[in-house]
Amino acid sequence: MRFQLTQDQRALRDGVRELLARRFGGQALRAALDEPGRLDRTLWRELGAAGFFALRLPEAEGGVGQGLPEAVLAFEEAGRALLPGPLVATHLAAGAVPAAATGEAVVTSVGNGLVEWLAEADVVRGDASGATPLRSVDPLTPLHRVPSANAVDRAGDAAAADSVAVLLTAAEQLGSATRACELAAQHARTREQFGQPIGAFQAVQHLCAEMLVRTETARAAVYAAAVTADPRDIDTARLLADEAAVRGARDCLQVHGGMGFTWEFEVHLHLKRAWVRTHRMGDATESEENLAAELLAESP
Repeated sequence: MRFQLTQDQRALRDGVRELLARRFGGQALRAALDEPGRLDRTLWRELGAAGFFALRLPEAEGGVGQGLPEAVLAFEEAGRALLPGPLVATHLAAGAVPAAATGEAVVTSVGNGLVEWLAEADVVRGDASGATPLRSVDPLTPLHRVPSANAVDRAGDAAAADSVAVLLTAAEQLGSATRACELAAQHARTREQFGQPIGAFQAVQHLCAEMLVRTETARAAVYAAAVTADPRDIDTARLLADEAAVRGARDCLQVHGGMGFTWEFEVHLHLKRAWVRTHRMGDATESEENLAAELLAESP
């Protein structure tokens, strides 16, 4: 099956990329690192005004009236830019929580015993009582842990929302994987050793090629899941996107060498954010178990 973006979808993707490049480029990213834990409310409202949070809300309710594929494209760009904040939770709250769609309210949610951006949230969906601060590997994603007793069974509409959250997180992972691939290829072309670009060496070429294969495989899976919205496809997309983001960032660090771990470069931030995302709305093991259960149910 071939998936090609329509002209409107390409325009949406390019528009989100342009907005984030203008409002959350390299300089803004480093400024955010200087104030970890503080959310840029002005940028949040700009995202709301651009329709980021209301993208799937019907036009009759003041939304943009787009579907899941368009949301995936927007969140892919957010992942590529390392945009901080509880983006998925606020997007899912549009239409249900007042002012979430416009970006006037920041919404977070409790999932897998963790809460992102609890201190900055105006609304918390779920039981965050007893939450304690947790040292986050990602400086741009403050975390709190909640007691396991707060967990509730999810069914019906709530389970469907969780499934969408998993897919949008996979889209963010895809964006990170894409950016890591771009950064590795750029560095391989410009960094020289022994009188030639390091991209001329076979070992570096293999790393970059493997990153590209994982990224494009994940892209096909994420885009397919956005079209079908099938839970099995979403679990598959999650597994492939997690692998592409984490391994891609690690390989990108390998291409950069010790430089990649310095604050001057964003490479290590993609790895740290990818690690955090793997624990949002469950983890890879949960998706693996879901797929295994489906296979066993279908076996004769």
